[in-house]
Amino acid sequence: MQDGVLRESGPAVGVARDRGAAMLVAFVEGLGAGDVRATRARFEQVVRDHLGVAFVRFRECGSNAVISDIDPALAVTKVSSGGRTFALELPRPTRAAQDQTWHALVSTAGQIGAIVAEIERTAGYRVAVATLADRDGNRLHGSSPQVQAVRQQIDRIARTDFTVLIEGESGVGKELVARQIHQWSRRNRGPFVAVNCAAIVESLLEAELFGIEDRTATGVRGRRGKLEQANGGSLFLDEVADLSLAAQAKLLRALQEFSVERVGGHQTKKVDIRIMAATNRSLSALVTKGQFRGDLYYRLNALELKVPPLRARREDILDLAQGCLERHAGPGRPCRMSAAALEALLTYEWPGNVRELERVIERAITLAEGDEIQLNDLPPALNERYSIVQPATEGGESMRAWGSRYARLVLERCDNNKRKACRVLDISYHTLQAYLRYTPHLRGAQKALPAPEAGAAAAGDEEPAIQARLAAPVPLVEATLVPE
Repeated sequence: MQDGVLRESGPAVGVARDRGAAMLVAFVEGLGAGDVRATRARFEQVVRDHLGVAFVRFRECGSNAVISDIDPALAVTKVSSGGRTFALELPRPTRAAQDQTWHALVSTAGQIGAIVAEIERTAGYRVAVATLADRDGNRLHGSSPQVQAVRQQIDRIARTDFTVLIEGESGVGKELVARQIHQWSRRNRGPFVAVNCAAIVESLLEAELFGIEDRTATGVRGRRGKLEQANGGSLFLDEVADLSLAAQAKLLRALQEFSVERVGGHQTKKVDIRIMAATNRSLSALVTKGQFRGDLYYRLNALELKVPPLRARREDILDLAQGCLERHAGPGRPCRMSAAALEALLTYEWPGNVRELERVIERAITLAEGDEIQLNDLPPALNERYSIVQPATEGGESMRAWGSRYARLVLERCDNNKRKACRVLDISYHTLQAYLRYTPHLRGAQKALPAPEAGAAAAGDEEPAIQARLAAPVPLVEATLVPE
């Protein structure tokens, strides 16, 4: 397929045409009585049903915009109509599923989308313009197997309206996961409302979540709560474990009935929302300790999604760092990192996860003197493990001399357990023994020593004489290690 036109021939073409025609008929039949606002919703529903995808996004873009390969999880195709260019985005299927029929259906969907855009333009509606910042800002970055597995879960979860519990350490991107679920769901045209449960004052909880009626108290103006604001979309409860037991009871009743009653009001209003909650602590463990209500836990835990920490997906560190560099790139700003700085990023444990990585890169960009970030531009927490290397580089030690010293240091930290030290150093027992036996070569050392006087010690006294010579300050020389 090229430029939306099928070039192949055979039975697959007939099947593709039949399915494409069925898609077009389903779209036309469901338009109803000319409600323009429902046209796009009908289009997205038909495409989701016929292509079996969780979400569809159709936007206008510049004719020269490069919109492909921005998100490896998306399949993007461009459609031109009436001098305008549009982008049709949907989840990328497996390579085996991308057959001739699939490409034909995507092409047909793009053409129907162009019709929808023209209908909206005629009625005075403006098609949303696709921008790189919007498309790249709210997605989970990374290409590691762990992130790919999370994306697959997001795709499956987005097809439903069930409540989702997202667990993960602080800074791993739980809100990004929630936003991506919302964007890939049928609710993507509705609002996404995020609530930081840890920041809500107990006395204001009901007003924040459920709203308050006008003139409930002197000087109080009525307003909608978060649940009403999320009507037709998704409500994200961040750090839900920080709610008090009393607040949990109030929230449970609203989530069970999907209805709210404003503070000072007497009427109950139904809301159509999807609930997504996030926590950096294990709710099941808190339930066991009596610190979280079991009934609320089972209400929130319909679908569970765990986001892995950054140290468990180190393959993504370099991609995330490069992405942060590109976002902050500008005149006079560094655009690359030295090999030592990259190694420091890869070996650090990242207790603050992606959030900490972003702050580290921002700090390094600010402190870097040239166009390359060096090891010393990173925070002390990252380069402190390299402090042992600094004396070696400054003092001119050989690699073998430093390796021997480092091996002894690791052995000491392993309580002189050689097997454990071998595992830490990732070397064989034989190689460790060679490092531990390393000493400067005697013949090389003798060049810096005074010649022995006549009548020197006999052969039996050679060992004390050698030890005395080695005790004197002499320059280090190379020695040969027994290879693995």
